[in-house]
Amino acid sequence: MDYKDYYKILGVERSADEKEIKKAFRKLAQQFHPDKNPGDKVAEAKFKELNEAYTVLSDADKRSKYDRFGLNGNNMSVAAVTPRISTGVAGRVRAAITAGAALHAT
Repeated sequence: MDYKDYYKILGVERSADEKEIKKAFRKLAQQFHPDKNPGDKVAEAKFKELNEAYTVLSDADKRSKYDRFGLNGNNMSVAAVTPRISTGVAGRVRAAITAGAALHAT
């Protein structure tokens, strides 16, 4: 998944308060609303992106998670327990040991 900078999408600073975020969203939502741009797929996609950004940044809990963890903020429980294999020597050794253990277990 590509990283989406919700602050950039709405055109606000990271320090923006609720009022600034709401004002920016409303201005852009009017501009790209499907009713004002019938049949315009680009405007429709932009409107959906704006809604996604506003949904996250207007909710204090979601915004906090987004600020700390990015788009995967809601999936941290999975990410926290999923081991990451590094590309270094230790990562290759760990991967080889894991693969060897899996072969011997069957």
